[in-house]
Amino acid sequence: MSATSGRRTAKKDGGRSVESSAPTTDPFDALPELTPLRTAGENGDWAATKAFFAGLDSVDKVSFASGALADIWGTEKYLQQAAEDRPADPLPRTLLAERYIRLGWKARSAARAQDVTREQFKEFHAWLRKAEGLLIEVCAEQPGYAPAWTARLLTARGLELGQSEARRRYDRLSEHHPHHFRAQSQLLQQLCPKWGGSWEAAHGFARESASAAPDGSHSAVLVAEAHIEHWLDLPGDEDIAYLRGVPVRDDLRHAAQVSVLHPDHRPGWHWINGHSAFALAFSLGGHLEDAARHFAALGNTASESCWQYLPDWKNQFTKYRTAALATL
Repeated sequence: MSATSGRRTAKKDGGRSVESSAPTTDPFDALPELTPLRTAGENGDWAATKAFFAGLDSVDKVSFASGALADIWGTEKYLQQAAEDRPADPLPRTLLAERYIRLGWKARSAARAQDVTREQFKEFHAWLRKAEGLLIEVCAEQPGYAPAWTARLLTARGLELGQSEARRRYDRLSEHHPHHFRAQSQLLQQLCPKWGGSWEAAHGFARESASAAPDGSHSAVLVAEAHIEHWLDLPGDEDIAYLRGVPVRDDLRHAAQVSVLHPDHRPGWHWINGHSAFALAFSLGGHLEDAARHFAALGNTASESCWQYLPDWKNQFTKYRTAALATL
């Protein structure tokens, strides 16, 4: 999940808030390794930005950092200049496209579609079309460039290009990078009913990705994300009953064991998202002993992308964390 996941509205779970220290949600604060990137972005320093990305040892980190940089205010100015100065380099164009996408989603807001004004949609689509133009060029020149294909999953969803086109883009990426977590998480959003998909498709993709990935990878986190999205879509008391069900609980347990709890798990930079998704799903389902290991791993960090589905979510997080850790 992400800030551009097409979130609809916060959902109540009937819990009581408690006062406690608020969790750290900014990835730049939670992941010290990203500090040089924040400094480069805030200073508009392309040389430092390029050096940071050149030092990354995985495509997953490049894609994660691309999304993180896009959240820094004003970076489009120096990224535009970098893209103009280096027309053959895919990195500045991809980073600029990510920033355009973020500006577009900010203009749209997280409101339901019927509550978004015509002017908001117009600005939203204008930013996404600018991003898409850059990304089309990059993908044509560099067919295996995962960060650009990942960003194109965001533009496909925002421009409402449909399920087939989104899947085509993901398939092109997965030919070169079959277990790219950020891309998988973005496609999962597209497969949900709110974007024209179905629960059969969403859960099917999550389980397919989990079973195909090596043990210890992040792909099985998609199982938790799919169940959270399904919970969010259910009315009244059906939502909590869904997560409390034994089949869902067991599905979550297995997914956690083969991903973030597996002995071969390498945290990378997605570990906060992974543990946050499992902590939320288990907590809402009342499976506090299962949630405890994920809260223990998180400490005072959390991924806002899934937890902000709850009202007053930071207090909800600390309430559930206290209850879960008490079971250890």
